[in-house]
Amino acid sequence: MEIPGFKHVYSGKVRDLYRSEDQAFDHLVLVVASDRISAFDTVHSPEIPGKGENLTKMTNFWFQKLDIPNHLSHELEIPEVVSKRAVMAKKLDMFPVECVVRGYISGSGWTEYLETGAICGQELPEGLQFGDRLPYPIFTPAFKAELGEKDENISFARVVELVGSDIAERLRDLSLQIFITASQLASKAGLVLADTKFEFGNDPRTNILTLGDEVLTPDSSRYWDQALWEQGVRDQSFDKQGVRNWLLENWDQKSTPPRLPDGIVTGTAAKYEELYQRLISI
Repeated sequence: MEIPGFKHVYSGKVRDLYRSEDQAFDHLVLVVASDRISAFDTVHSPEIPGKGENLTKMTNFWFQKLDIPNHLSHELEIPEVVSKRAVMAKKLDMFPVECVVRGYISGSGWTEYLETGAICGQELPEGLQFGDRLPYPIFTPAFKAELGEKDENISFARVVELVGSDIAERLRDLSLQIFITASQLASKAGLVLADTKFEFGNDPRTNILTLGDEVLTPDSSRYWDQALWEQGVRDQSFDKQGVRNWLLENWDQKSTPPRLPDGIVTGTAAKYEELYQRLISI
């Protein structure tokens, strides 16, 4: 997409980055959330209508709720053509750590627990079942891989090796603090925040540890309906799980992926919209 006054600099699986042609704003980046859907490290078609807009609205919602320095900037107006699905952000020196926090056991954490009885080296009680609430939220970091590679779960000691003990402790403590606050707020909307991941960087202009990227969206977090969870339903979430489930049944993850059925596309779009509507009721 061409955006007047901006130059395209990068495209990920879901987001597109642009910089202003005005050198005075070279410290900023325009982050545009597309409607592209990614699963199993592959972008699929068709796109999910409204996905980019909902991701952006949810990130902005949480930035307003959290009293944490974040990467949003109001120095430059967002172009009208992408105003509903873009943010103007400060460039950060990002730390190579995915700050994952889990309050419930699921996903890759469940797989690791079954194999080792622990997640990222943290021993957990025996006999946990999928979707169970953990005794307390745990910090289970991952090394942020290069594009096209899978992130790798790592120990806290490895985080210290990557960023130093002071930053490692601050990343852990801040991630747990945000998770607990967000979980309490989500519960008011009848939602369980099972797990999430944060990304932080250093703002080179202020030297302040800053929260960046998307925050507490269904692309970075696992939300469940609290009433269903209490009934023992642990395999539903407000995200692209329906896409993953369909692909597991219909794609070998080697050949060209098949086109997603209309029902999967509309159902996924509805999940994103429902989550946003429930969150803003807080």
